[in-house]
Amino acid sequence: MGAVDNTILPTAADIEAAAGRLAGVAVRTPLINAPVLDEAIDARAFLKAETLQRTGSFKFRGAYNKISSIPQDRRGAGVVAYSSGNHAQGVAAAAKLVGVPAVIVMPSDAPRPKRERTAALGAEVVLYDRDREDRAAIARDIAAKRGAVLVPPFDDPMVIAGQGTAGREIIEDLAALGLKPDVVVV
Repeated sequence: MGAVDNTILPTAADIEAAAGRLAGVAVRTPLINAPVLDEAIDARAFLKAETLQRTGSFKFRGAYNKISSIPQDRRGAGVVAYSSGNHAQGVAAAAKLVGVPAVIVMPSDAPRPKRERTAALGAEVVLYDRDREDRAAIARDIAAKRGAVLVPPFDDPMVIAGQGTAGREIIEDLAALGLKPDVVVV
């Protein structure tokens, strides 16, 4: 594994393992050809419909991969995350499916529907002032006090590997069409 900014990057094997954990849990979202876009850019373009994913975002993939990988003896204390919305909902949904408590640190000015959906998924929402407080520090403090596992929105190899399964599906779906991508834009 390589390292960037002290983050250990996942390997292809890590993404394969994540795909195994996510099988039957995450939605295998379709890859859709966009003829209007094809014409505009004079190339074939495909869109990965991750809005159809649980919670409407690829963020569920990384959250579930991380949370489902927590050893049984560490699950009782739960998980803590910080996010303005998509990762918050992904962690809340994944924690509910795995059966662990979740605390999500969200800015007080996050969109109300995202705060409400996160709480409706069973997470405890802790609000903070983004102008005066550090969300990562608040989350680390809560995790330390509770003995919980921190589930960051990025810079975590398990989160990255889970989210990388979307790319794996893109390659597989294009291969089924006899195509190889020239460029993948995320």
